[in-house]
Amino acid sequence: MPRYRTCARSLFMVLCLFCPALASAQTPLRQTIDAEIKKGWQADKLTPAPRASDSVFLRRVYLDLVGVIPSYEETTSFLKDTDPTKRAKVIDKLLADPRYATQQAHVWDLILFGRRPQNIFDTRKHDSFTKWMAEKFAKNEPYDQIVRKILTAEEEGSQMFYVQYRNAPEEAATAVSRIFLGTQLQCARCHDHPFEHWTQKDFFGMAGFFVRLVVVDGGGTPNNKKFLIGEKSTGDVLFAGSVKDLKPGQKGDPVKPRFLGSKADLDEPVMPKGYKEPKLKPKQAPPKPKFSRKEKLVEWIAAKDNPYFAKALANRVWAQFMGRGIVHPVDDLREKNQPSHPALLKALAEELIVHKFDAKWLIREIVNSEAYQLGDVGAVVETLPTKYERARVRPISAEELMKSLRVATYYNPAWAKSTGDYSEYFMRYFGEPTDGQGRFQGSLSEHLFLNNAPMIRQYAQQRKGNLADVLLTMKTPPEEKVDRLFLSVLSRTPTAVERERFVKHLSGDAKMMPQLVEDAIWVLLSCSEFRFNH
Repeated sequence: MPRYRTCARSLFMVLCLFCPALASAQTPLRQTIDAEIKKGWQADKLTPAPRASDSVFLRRVYLDLVGVIPSYEETTSFLKDTDPTKRAKVIDKLLADPRYATQQAHVWDLILFGRRPQNIFDTRKHDSFTKWMAEKFAKNEPYDQIVRKILTAEEEGSQMFYVQYRNAPEEAATAVSRIFLGTQLQCARCHDHPFEHWTQKDFFGMAGFFVRLVVVDGGGTPNNKKFLIGEKSTGDVLFAGSVKDLKPGQKGDPVKPRFLGSKADLDEPVMPKGYKEPKLKPKQAPPKPKFSRKEKLVEWIAAKDNPYFAKALANRVWAQFMGRGIVHPVDDLREKNQPSHPALLKALAEELIVHKFDAKWLIREIVNSEAYQLGDVGAVVETLPTKYERARVRPISAEELMKSLRVATYYNPAWAKSTGDYSEYFMRYFGEPTDGQGRFQGSLSEHLFLNNAPMIRQYAQQRKGNLADVLLTMKTPPEEKVDRLFLSVLSRTPTAVERERFVKHLSGDAKMMPQLVEDAIWVLLSCSEFRFNH
């Protein structure tokens, strides 16, 4: 080998050693994902599902990335495309679609607030926060920067997360530890954790970072209230020991803030004797504190060397697209809850740091992996296979269902005034389709709503230009109408049995054809296949 080649190789190895970004660039993360997942299959002698069909993949990736099923035109165009790289191309297209940012904001809204946020009187309407989040994802702001801004709560629209925990520092500590650090602290609130190493001092040490936060009324309308987040310069949480040992009237001793896992209290200046907090005024920004615990907490949480943050975030994003976390549940990263694929979780976290918490990059790598693109059928019947040998099947959210009904039936937004806004009904019946860990738990009321509600049926009724109208006016054989119906609603062509049955149905009395078409559309809209992502 020529000498200059040997020197070049040595130089490259040295650069890889001191520059992880260069080394990681040699092996795309998607390949690492597939290699680690395959190791798990081999270790357990599992046979994975085959690769998902184009129809199944397209519907899945549209729902995951933009929160709605593909249109008839998008579906047929993709299915006809013979380019072997068409899946990667559609992923790039969807990540550049404005709906991607809206979908990510929707996902994180549910993580941060859930369907029933705390302090619901003030936080039930938090559209300003969701809009703010969408703007961050549209700009592809790094995950760590978004988290910093949520917890700093100084940008217009970002404050609502803290409003949930007004005058509730213990609840804020529990939520922030769970969401951003993947750590459950609530058991240590009343007593030292019986099975983990977390103590009450750990819990109240984290609560100390939030005890000085104040929420100031910022004006606005009843449906769009504004708030400002301030921070006092004084105040501590009080700790009186285990709840079972508390005596009436016992207040406890002040506890200084302490980062999770640290043995030392936060180093902060002593306030002068006789210091008085300035009075807060409505609609005016609170004065800055003499020393900000909040800033120190934000700096620590989002630091790349934080032992919890990158791992918790990588695990949560993985679960968003794969159905379950490598550590599952996603917010329970503890010693006795070991990851199913330790090397993969380590790689995800490290690569996320190397790529500066780039949201789109991480999502692109996951959905381009063979693991994500597996089929959703197979011998395993487990809802969320531990080894990812089959793709997850998830119920689509209420918001996704409403948008997908409209896309499937060629809904015209101009009809909104006559059809009405049924979002409240959809939230009521489809708002929480899982048990919090990804397992579907449908209800009788949901079933009855799908089968009887006029809000569903109206999408199947003929209006000029909608799906029913197109099917009724097509001058083609019934077989082509049935194909159009299935491609529009389920993003696939019918099976031979389905085609035969629907052709027979649509070959009935011509006078009854509007009703027959309506029934055919309604059957697909209310079937379980439409309810899930596949």
